[in-house]
Amino acid sequence: MLRSTALVFSAALFVATAGCGNSAGTPADSSTTVVGDAPTTAAANAGQVDLQVMDYEGVQKLIASKKGQVVVLDCWSTSCGPCVEEFPGLVALHKKHGDKLACISLSFDYNGLGSVDDVKGDVLEFLREQGATFDNVISSEADEELSKKFGFAAIPVVYVYDQEGKLAKRFDNENAETEEDLFTYEDVSALVEELLKKQG
Repeated sequence: MLRSTALVFSAALFVATAGCGNSAGTPADSSTTVVGDAPTTAAANAGQVDLQVMDYEGVQKLIASKKGQVVVLDCWSTSCGPCVEEFPGLVALHKKHGDKLACISLSFDYNGLGSVDDVKGDVLEFLREQGATFDNVISSEADEELSKKFGFAAIPVVYVYDQEGKLAKRFDNENAETEEDLFTYEDVSALVEELLKKQG
């Protein structure tokens, strides 16, 4: 019961702020490596856990490169309790649906201070612990700037795109007032199953 109460409090705190664990920072260092083109996915295909650095445009190109598959984009960070708690749901989806589904995790751990390399290690360690053998990305842009570009106030946020690359639904907790209002990967999975049935 205490855990549930803590989760509700944490979610409410994240909803009320402009980012889960975010702090205002300086703009991303222009020397940070940014992957602008759709990346190779050899590591994911080989069952390895890898982490790519991208800006907003790079992420959009990655999503577009998955046309023909249902795409699940999970926006999260290691400092966000609800994100970490729900992350295994993304891993389970990937294991269940394989090539029919493209899973992408987008880490918002970089806050614009220092270098993105300063936080990559912790993110990659978490991803390896989870067995996240799909496309994993860490933003080269500060978390608050990236949130603005996506148009949301706080993570966790999960986007589901259909096989044509159109947004089917965005799951977020911005209007959640109780624990029952919080989305889970059961909600995401139900939509994914529906979209995959249409594919046949």
